[in-house]
Order: sequence, then C-alpha cells, then structure tokens
Amino acid sequence: MTAPVATDADALAGQLALRAEARAGRLVVALAGPPGAGKSTIVEPLCGALRARGLATEILPMDGYHYDNGVLEVRGLLSRKGAPETFDAAGLALSLRALTAPGAPDLAVPVFDRALDLSRGSARLIAAETRVLLVEGNYLLLNRAPWDRLRPLFDVTVELSCPLEVLEARLMARWLDLGLPEAVAREKVEGNDLPNARTVAEESVPAEFRIATG
Repeated sequence: MTAPVATDADALAGQLALRAEARAGRLVVALAGPPGAGKSTIVEPLCGALRARGLATEILPMDGYHYDNGVLEVRGLLSRKGAPETFDAAGLALSLRALTAPGAPDLAVPVFDRALDLSRGSARLIAAETRVLLVEGNYLLLNRAPWDRLRPLFDVTVELSCPLEVLEARLMARWLDLGLPEAVAREKVEGNDLPNARTVAEESVPAEFRIATG
C-alpha cells in the first residue's frame, strides 16, 4: 500500500467535496487516530467546511459505542475502558451498514457523554439527506478482528498522527480538567491511554490521507 498523502483539514474538505459530488450515494469517511490526537478538533471544522460547500454532512463518533460500565465491570474491563475490547465494534458495523444502505431513512445513533461517562442512545440523528458521513474514532483502521470488518464500509480513510509526548500532555490535561487528582490522572494515562495510543500506532493499517496534529 502506498504511503498516506499528507494534507490538512482545509485541503481534505476540498478532496472530500469532489468525491461526494461525483457519486450518487453517501460518502463514508473514517478519521482514525490515537486518544488525544485531536479527532474532535479536526472533525468539527471539517464537517462545517463540507456543509459550507452545500453538502449535508454528519458526524458518527465511535465513542458512542462504548460498552456500558455495568457490562465492563462484569467482564473485568472497567479499568481498561477505552481499549479496543471495551467497544461494541459489531454494533458500530451494524449501524454503518444501515447508514450506507440504499434509501436509508433518518437513523439515530449513540453519543458518548464524557461528563457522565456513558453512552446516550439515539442522541444524534443522521438524516436521510446526509451526503457525507464522517466517522471518527481510535480503532477504525485497526488490523484485527472485529475491527478489520469495518474497512470495507469506508470510502475514504484518514489517519491523524501526533507524537507520543504531545498525546501524553493532552491526555493529562483532559483528566485534570475533569477534576481528577494528578496521581489518578497519571495512572489513567500511563496505565490505559498511552497503551491504547501505542495500539493504534502499531496495529492500524495505513490510510489514504494523513493529517499531523501535533
């Protein structure tokens, strides 16, 4: 596979607009990157730029498919929340198949509420007229089952790359902003977040486009 094409959000918006306008169906774009890479920072303005070009665009966050804390506790995975095995990858695949089916109606999808630390079902509507669907999450390009079953559902893939030390600083700031003591935040970052970031970096397949975010 050829190396990803380096780009930025503005240039990517132009590329996606051209592809969306050249097809009849919905364009599904995967934006993948490690925790702290700035997926939300990129995807929101990207969505706005596509809408400004007259393309109905919506965002589908992978985080909405977190297993509930009760499920994770039963499985002994609560301390690893955010790792690949703590997501309902099969549920995400089902949603994507429904969203890409010809004549798909308005469909509701879940959204993760970070303050409440849980997913809220049917919290976002993907309208029938949506032309571009931006799917963002850590493990969309992970080269292991069941995540590898998602790739055929994407028309365009984008990877967000960021140095590990920058990720570490951002992740620490995220936990501290949520009110965690520094020692607890450090434990979460070193014991879970950074291992997950390494998994993304080491086990994801190359994307078509790459955006450097740090």
